[in-house]
Amino acid sequence: MRYIDSMKKISLIIISMIIAMTNAMAQERTVENRPYTDLRPFHFGVLVGSHLQDLELQNVGPYTIVNEDGTQNDVFISADQDRFDAGFNVGVLGELRLTQHLQFRVAPAMYFGSRHITFHNFKEQDINGNALECHQTLKTAYVSTALDLIFAAPRFNNHRPYLMLGINPMLNLSGKSNDYLRLKKYDAFVEIGAGCDFYLPFFKLRPELKFLFSLMNSLDEKHASRLENKSMLPYTNSVKEARSKMIVLTFYFE
Repeated sequence: MRYIDSMKKISLIIISMIIAMTNAMAQERTVENRPYTDLRPFHFGVLVGSHLQDLELQNVGPYTIVNEDGTQNDVFISADQDRFDAGFNVGVLGELRLTQHLQFRVAPAMYFGSRHITFHNFKEQDINGNALECHQTLKTAYVSTALDLIFAAPRFNNHRPYLMLGINPMLNLSGKSNDYLRLKKYDAFVEIGAGCDFYLPFFKLRPELKFLFSLMNSLDEKHASRLENKSMLPYTNSVKEARSKMIVLTFYFE
């Protein structure tokens, strides 16, 4: 919760900076740092940042399992991500200048994070009479290649706010064969966000806050057929769809 509160504060700070930069048009001009940096047709940079991963799970609800001996069991298990864990991302970027206010950016990066999943088995109870709980830490290591369009306002002094929109295909390198849930190897996200360029004497700093939403069902639906421990099947089959989401705060150095 403390990390979420921190992200909210950072988001408010970035939004306040963008508003302040927009209002700065009424202020007096100062000496510009690196006045020709935006005139380059193409340039490179590096990025570092932090993010939160969310997984929106769609549960099956009550259902019946037919065992190998022909007997039947009623199952009612719900799954949910019960907390956010901070992850980090690193990468590089290449940016192409299309027009004075429009740029195209390619940003290969790696995202390291995890999701904490809690299962509630309503057909079984613990010693306190509550639904029996099971937990899984779903670790992820994504290789991504974000393709973004950046719509930038006119530069004023040493600031330039912008909006961005793009698509981000990702390759998931993690996943264990003995987990309750497993995500697909491939995913694709649409991303939207805002940021501001700060022109410093020796480089350009770009803080950016963006939101990522998966375009596909991220759940590996074939995972149940590969499980060796069949006692895990009621938990695996309790979820029929998963949608990945991310909140990403990134700092670009160009």
